[in-house]
Amino acid sequence: MEYRIHPRTGDRIGVIGIGSGPLCDASEKDAVAALTYAHEHGVNFVDLATAGARTFSYVGEAFASVRGELLYQVHFGANYEKGPYGWTTDLDTVKRQVEWQLRTLRTDYIDFGFIHCLDAEGDWKAYCDNGVLDYLLEMKKAGVVRHVGLSSHTPELAQAVLDVGVVEQLMFSINPAYDYQHGEYANGSAGERMALYRRCEKEGVGISVMKPYSGGQLLSAAASPFGQALTPYQCIQYALDKPGVLTVLPGVRSLADVRDALGFFDAPAEARDYAVLGTFTPRDAAGACVYCNHCAPCPAGLNIGLINKYYDLAAIGDSLAADHYAKLEVKASDCIACGHCDRRCPFHVAQSQRMKTIAAYFGK
Repeated sequence: MEYRIHPRTGDRIGVIGIGSGPLCDASEKDAVAALTYAHEHGVNFVDLATAGARTFSYVGEAFASVRGELLYQVHFGANYEKGPYGWTTDLDTVKRQVEWQLRTLRTDYIDFGFIHCLDAEGDWKAYCDNGVLDYLLEMKKAGVVRHVGLSSHTPELAQAVLDVGVVEQLMFSINPAYDYQHGEYANGSAGERMALYRRCEKEGVGISVMKPYSGGQLLSAAASPFGQALTPYQCIQYALDKPGVLTVLPGVRSLADVRDALGFFDAPAEARDYAVLGTFTPRDAAGACVYCNHCAPCPAGLNIGLINKYYDLAAIGDSLAADHYAKLEVKASDCIACGHCDRRCPFHVAQSQRMKTIAAYFGK
């Protein structure tokens, strides 16, 4: 397992966690075996926006004895009173569900209490007007909730909630299909989505990634909007390369699913390489650096992806990014304009020209 440190909370988070969506379809024996294996191999982050109520007892059974080693995302608004997943902003229902989830998970605290699945302005208004947000904040004040999160598929709405200043973790759907305007949750332009990721990194809001495979769509040539299948490892690497991302949460329903996901760490670099996306990147996304470093190695020794990231963050007001850039041993001004990066960039960024722009911006 590889880990990333949450910039606000200090939590050490495994870069691959558990998306529990389909876990309710497994038997208790199979689910507990999968969860136990995941924990034994370093997985420590679990999202609990699952498809069915049985998942909570499975997680409670598997993790009660090691609860302190796990981080849970629990959603204030996910409703399992009838068994299958439901969504609600009714305060009394939310209270009953949170109390039930705590009991069933065999825990007395929640690591990340989530403002759940808001995609429209009306959802956010109802969440506030009905008192659900106040209840979540009261639970945080009482110490039951340690940190506040938000799950959304819509950049504009996520930006509005971030403006309130209470969110420390964002759960967002990141994959090539959605980022490039394909699929049910492909909300916002490529630029709007990247702006959200950059804001999270700037403000220290961690991102946990849901739907990294676009519901499995990207893993099938027949179903993929690109007409070509990607591998799970390409999708995971794609998400991990986005600003602000701490962990990717593929849905698991079996031990085999967990093993497959964790195979990412043993996969060679070429198996993770998603440069093929450059052959079907839409026009409005082309020309934007996504920090993938497929342009490497630079003959002059520039870390082109990192230089681009610091510039993009500094340009939106992140003073720390400017300081990080200043500490680089090799800067944009050291570019020799050989064109190596321009030829290799799968997203058609004119990197050598961009190095001139960045050097001028920072004054060196």
